[in-house]
Amino acid sequence: MKYFIIILIFFYGILQADIPEGYYDGTEGLTGDELKTALYNIIKDHIEFPYSSTNTDVWDILKVTDADPVYPDSVILIYTGWKMNGELEFNNGNGWNREHVWAKSHGDFGITMGPGTDVHHLRSCDISVNSERGNKDFDNGGEEYIDPDGATGCYTTAYTWEPRAEVKGDVARMIFYMAVRYEGENDEPDLEMVDYVHSAPNSEPFHGKLSTLLQWHIADPVDDWEENRNDIIYDDYQNNRNPFIDIPEFAELIWENVMSDNNILTTDFKLHAYPNPFNPSGAGRSPTTTIYFTVADVENAEICPPWQINIYNIKGQKIKTLLCGESIADGVSYSISWDGTDDGGKPVSSGVYFYKLQSGRHTSTKKMILMK
Repeated sequence: MKYFIIILIFFYGILQADIPEGYYDGTEGLTGDELKTALYNIIKDHIEFPYSSTNTDVWDILKVTDADPVYPDSVILIYTGWKMNGELEFNNGNGWNREHVWAKSHGDFGITMGPGTDVHHLRSCDISVNSERGNKDFDNGGEEYIDPDGATGCYTTAYTWEPRAEVKGDVARMIFYMAVRYEGENDEPDLEMVDYVHSAPNSEPFHGKLSTLLQWHIADPVDDWEENRNDIIYDDYQNNRNPFIDIPEFAELIWENVMSDNNILTTDFKLHAYPNPFNPSGAGRSPTTTIYFTVADVENAEICPPWQINIYNIKGQKIKTLLCGESIADGVSYSISWDGTDDGGKPVSSGVYFYKLQSGRHTSTKKMILMK
């Protein structure tokens, strides 16, 4: 049976990060290598900081970019979500470390200024978890890694690392950034993504696995914390941005062939949903408990297999299953009701949520705002 991705399109205006006006001028209508080159010319020549210094260095920056919003003196460790006092920089092996998400051996750039200190791909990390990940490529599978400090939600094999679900998209977008930012000019490495896993250590400037990273990018969309981190790096430090956080669709436009070849994305049809924001209680205006769906651009009517819609909160926890249908016909409007409660009947609070539409083994996830 052939399966399809259902693409849910929302009104993005109120969800976008603080993108400077005109920052992505010149990218309109571009795809593939042309778009990749245009983005490179926009984000290159960023301000560089040292790895370690008595002045502002990577340690100092990560304590700001990775700070816990509730306890700002702590940093959030990428692969586990654990929190640690930001002042415990390494701390004789008992603190936290600086993880190169694009493994620094993949290009042999070490901790040199530029790729080795680019905080768009550097994250605070538990030391032993950082060591376990090593320089492995990213892919699904393996056994769960249980750290001496507890379960991590990460899975690993001899050659691959699968981070916890909540940061899979973050990891993908950091790898995308590095593959665009470093193109071999000015003695910098030419970093490229590949659609395979390395089975032996080497210093080639390649990182995998591209098709898996594209899947993660779709399944774990950009959240407010990631957008805020991007803004801090741009405003306060490097003066460049991660384009794939600002405009996630850039990934589809650059690597559309890989997405199509691996059944990650198809354009056989699009599914629209409204209203967004969704307001089930009124909050000073007429309440809306109905969500409308319409399908367009379907080559053949009723081609979908059974599909369903789940709603997740910003922590990645499923709170509601809304719909399960047998098929969707071209041009037909569908509606479902949601009163703003979870599956247990408990009201959920206002905020950012995600609709996850699943068709067969494929999924597509997009943001929505709940206002109550």
